[in-house]
Amino acid sequence: MISAQFDYVRAKTLDEAVSLLAQNEDAKILAGGHSLIPAMKLRLAMPQMLIDIGRIKDLSYITEADDQIRIGAMTTHYQIESSDLLKKICPLLPECAASIGDVQVRNCGTIGGSVAHSDPAGDWPAAVIALNAELVVAGKNGERSIKADDFFVDLLTTALEPGEILREIRIGKSPGRTGQAYVKMHHPASGFAVVGVAANLLLDGDGGCEQASVGITGVSSKAYRAAAVESSLTGGPLDDRTIADAASHATESIDVNGDLFASEDYRRHLAEVFARRAITTAASRVR
Repeated sequence: MISAQFDYVRAKTLDEAVSLLAQNEDAKILAGGHSLIPAMKLRLAMPQMLIDIGRIKDLSYITEADDQIRIGAMTTHYQIESSDLLKKICPLLPECAASIGDVQVRNCGTIGGSVAHSDPAGDWPAAVIALNAELVVAGKNGERSIKADDFFVDLLTTALEPGEILREIRIGKSPGRTGQAYVKMHHPASGFAVVGVAANLLLDGDGGCEQASVGITGVSSKAYRAAAVESSLTGGPLDDRTIADAASHATESIDVNGDLFASEDYRRHLAEVFARRAITTAASRVR
């Protein structure tokens, strides 16, 4: 397929990109392009203008500031996968990045583009939910911060308002002993998550679970927080029985997708299995 005709503009700064977006209601932001370009070729998306932010170097970074990890929206999957800083203080992020696509995708695809696209089988949404991230967006009226729990609204739909651009992802550094993991079942054709689970555990002084954060993708129309799993884990020991019981709630109160590759019942089963794997792996990595 060939996309519909469009204009192309390369923004040099974030302010320029925001201004262009405000002036062109039918414009789309081009980051890595791995989601938007295929949609345009199928004419599922037909923007009149593409605003390319891929050359804005100020949007690509990984830093520590004020007890937070801050990641620019144009930081590539590979930059996150290979970051020694993140491997040390937030290993869930490199592990998630390493599971995305292939080398070419990881070299060009960006965390911001993936998060803003809100694909129901995307990997990053589950990770940012599990890490209780804040998403900083910029628009003509300035900046605002959105909690990850509120950012993913529905299928390919986020809390971004018209004219806003995702600028930064902020993640609080853990104050104590933590264990993290991301596991998924890859779709054999696309590499997307049939089911993906991110687990982030905080332990108390006795080795029990003080706090649990679990994000799940691939199961429903959007990534979601597995609140019932978290409640079952919090305040108890991280033994096999507790983890298995908690994982059994992975799809509680969730409308589960079914398709030609995985039926609704099969996805429910996979969500429980991979929730158990993610939590068990995270518990084994507590530092």
